[in-house]
Amino acid sequence: MKAERSKVTIGVCGGIAAYKSVELVRLLQDAGYDPHVVMTAAAEEFVRPLTFAAISGHKVITSLWSEEAGTGSVEEDPTGEHSSVEHIQAAQSTRLLVVAPATANMLAKFAHGLADDFLSTMYLATTAPVIVAPAMNVKMWEHPAMQANVATLRARGVKVIEPGSGYLACGMVGGGRLAEPTAIVAAVTEILAETSSDEQGEGRDFGGETVMVTAGGTREAIDPVRYIGNRSSGRMGYAVAEAARRRGARVVLISAPTGLACPAGVERVDVVSAEEMRTAVLARLGEASVVVMAAAVSDYRVKTVATQKMKREGSPAVSLELESTADILREVVARRAAGTLVVGFAAETEDVVANGRAKLQRKGVDAVVVNDVSKDGIGFDSERNAGSFLTKDTAIELPVQSKAKMSERILDEVLKLRVGALR
Repeated sequence: MKAERSKVTIGVCGGIAAYKSVELVRLLQDAGYDPHVVMTAAAEEFVRPLTFAAISGHKVITSLWSEEAGTGSVEEDPTGEHSSVEHIQAAQSTRLLVVAPATANMLAKFAHGLADDFLSTMYLATTAPVIVAPAMNVKMWEHPAMQANVATLRARGVKVIEPGSGYLACGMVGGGRLAEPTAIVAAVTEILAETSSDEQGEGRDFGGETVMVTAGGTREAIDPVRYIGNRSSGRMGYAVAEAARRRGARVVLISAPTGLACPAGVERVDVVSAEEMRTAVLARLGEASVVVMAAAVSDYRVKTVATQKMKREGSPAVSLELESTADILREVVARRAAGTLVVGFAAETEDVVANGRAKLQRKGVDAVVVNDVSKDGIGFDSERNAGSFLTKDTAIELPVQSKAKMSERILDEVLKLRVGALR
């Protein structure tokens, strides 16, 4: 069920945060979108158009004027020349306009209807949704004129992704940092999911489903400051949650600690330990029609947790007595309602498919996604993954790909299981 990629236009303004827009373009591609880039003249002082052209595969628009309308191109203009009304064509063909970083100058242009370059002209010409991600000095961001401009844009329906706080390039500390690219991608996903996606062939094939996803690695306390954990980043589970939401599902994400932003439109329940995850999963199980257990749950915990920090002085060796944690996946299978599909995950280092199939039979799940975490560049601590989707009758290979794309393949196979169960 290959869907046409939605065109998303990225407007890049002049600021040190422009380098983050390169990562934004790549993440949008991984999420299944078709990013095109428009740059202001000031942006070219920070990042060259050729960089964006090479990553996106499309010419980068840098000027209103035909002789300069595209630079850094890696493909031919199909018309053989640049159109004098290219901003109109671009405005009409894009599904979404994202301006990141959005400078104080560009936000003022948008708020007051000025149009003296390609990006500001395209903004006035487009009827597509608009997202702006401001980035500037903290004092500029807090200035009443800037806040009035932002309020005007919000009142007109523009989605404003608030800048973060921290150390700024100017040396000051405070608000004004460009939001993380992952948060911007999440906003893109949310807005496109709410628009008429059927026009571009993007299915809502999980409409009516409630998908519960577990993600991240649990932490089992040793003392008040130490814990037993694992290398799970949570990216795979978060990608599944985001994809399911985009495809129309109501999504509940039960998340162990990660550094990831919650996907837009997803309800997240934060937990830490295996027992907390068990409690949260069983509490919400009755709502779920599909359960995807992607979390890396610790198999063991310390039997007796120290109430104070354990000191090294005087203790050259320490022994920890461990006990098994609850088998959450087995409980989910035992307690699920009729018709609820359950997909488990298996991270293996040897005999990958055989061990995955053994887990499938042992746990009684409908499917297992198994991957070899001993391979460099995939699995833990990576944005890419590979593996196999196993059922009792099939083994579907999932080649190396981004976790965003792999999540779509997993959901494709889950949908086949749903259709098969209804026959």
